[in-house]
Amino acid sequence: MDDEQLLTVDEAAARLRVSRWTLYCLIRSEELRSVKIRRRRLIPVGAVAECIHNLMEMA
Repeated sequence: MDDEQLLTVDEAAARLRVSRWTLYCLIRSEELRSVKIRRRRLIPVGAVAECIHNLMEMA
């Protein structure tokens, strides 16, 4: 994977237009996939799209 396929927490929160707190809640509830590399939590770009799709289905 290259850097463009992984988003930081702040970048993913900005794309979803939610706070960092909400983003971490989505990760904890397993509604948003993420990977941990050492101390960094990163979110695959595709996981953001999946999360949006799943949330739209539930709405």
